[in-house]
Amino acid sequence: MPSHLSADHPAAQPPPRGSVDALISQTRRLRGDVDAVRRDAQSDDTDPEGRWQRALCDLALHQLNDLDEHLAQLRDGPPPVPETPDAAAPVVRTVPPASPHGSLLSRVGSAEWNLLTDEASWSGELYQILGRDPAAPALTLDELPSVVLDEDRPRLTVMVTDCLIDAKPIDGEFRIVHPDGNVRTVHMMGEPVLAADGSTASMWAVLRDVSELRRSQRTVHETRDSLQRQRHIAQTEHRLAVELQEAVLPPWRGPLRLPHQGPQALDVAARYLPSSTSALIGGDWYDALELPGGETMLSVGELTGHGATVTSGMAMLLGAVRGMAMAGSNPGELMVWLNQLLDASVQPALGSAVCCRYRPENRALVWAQAGHPAPLLFRNGTGHALSPPDGVLLGATSGAAYGQAEEPLEPGDLLLLHTDGLVPGRSRDATVDRLLDLAPRFGEARAAQACVRTVVEEFGETEREDDACVLIARVAT
Repeated sequence: MPSHLSADHPAAQPPPRGSVDALISQTRRLRGDVDAVRRDAQSDDTDPEGRWQRALCDLALHQLNDLDEHLAQLRDGPPPVPETPDAAAPVVRTVPPASPHGSLLSRVGSAEWNLLTDEASWSGELYQILGRDPAAPALTLDELPSVVLDEDRPRLTVMVTDCLIDAKPIDGEFRIVHPDGNVRTVHMMGEPVLAADGSTASMWAVLRDVSELRRSQRTVHETRDSLQRQRHIAQTEHRLAVELQEAVLPPWRGPLRLPHQGPQALDVAARYLPSSTSALIGGDWYDALELPGGETMLSVGELTGHGATVTSGMAMLLGAVRGMAMAGSNPGELMVWLNQLLDASVQPALGSAVCCRYRPENRALVWAQAGHPAPLLFRNGTGHALSPPDGVLLGATSGAAYGQAEEPLEPGDLLLLHTDGLVPGRSRDATVDRLLDLAPRFGEARAAQACVRTVVEEFGETEREDDACVLIARVAT
């Protein structure tokens, strides 16, 4: 960069060479570290956070590259300047050759415009920045706006006018258009050079091509905005899913007696256990409903996935279960209709469910399942899983048939229904084994609500990757 000397600009002493070399070494080490972080960053373009991280690394690399080259220029010193007889007179320079060091050095150039002779002198780098032929004469201040984008010309005019008339330093940006139509962003810094009588003799400036830097900054801003939008959408979706779940799951939180009248009632309690690792709500449900004629319907189920779409699908299935049960459908027939409903749904989904119909007059449990864990029956301090009738996952195949089983119950029997995810990282068989181990505690608890509390104490505080439901019904004695 040329050194401009005038009556009000004394020469500054350059820093020792060793200190600049040390700064260059530190900059290059830091650049290598940042580049390593960038290579390790996630490459999934669908992840806004990963794109934002890579954009920040790219921006840091651009700035470190520029810093490295600027320090190298500082270490090597300015190009030679011919001495003039009058130190107060404007300095006229020849155009140095284009930089051989590549595109980084070509992004910084210098110029001086002599107001007395209307002559201009440019460095070779400035020709490259402005896309001009080095053999062509340098543009005067009046000609300079011809390469500037139309909407940025007023900005350049104001900067130059303030510098020449009010002696204000120039520090601003504008966009220039190359002959091939390529648009570049240029940052310009400059000051007036005063003659001995205090008048403005010339204006000097350093111009820097900051196109890549600004492009990286825009990428950072865009990816940051995209990440914020995604987080806002996720928060909105989570709130919607929670509100939808609260609206469709049974409103009762304490124990429930079904049917409300009669000696052979069920003592029912249930609990929803949210995931501890996912911010999204899943599609698990539980339900207990008194049917016409005094029978009771019990069901639990789940849809695969998370989010508002899955929760709305769960709401659709639960509504269908309630409607068909109230209409008198048996559990096996109900599963057939649920499978057809999912098969015809616009949003493809897979689900599992178990549905039970309790007949208090003879204490019989009629039930069916669709790819779901079988109910567990506890009696006299021990428990076992009921033998499941045939039934595939809901939505897995069109026209699937579902079997139906009947189990006689006795006073004091306890029935436990649950969804997958109750015991993190365990298979269904391992989950069943752990639940069956609670048989002695269930025998001591007596009430269904106390049994649910036992399950929550045993499994509720673990790091659960998925949400889960548990429903317990005890036959009144």
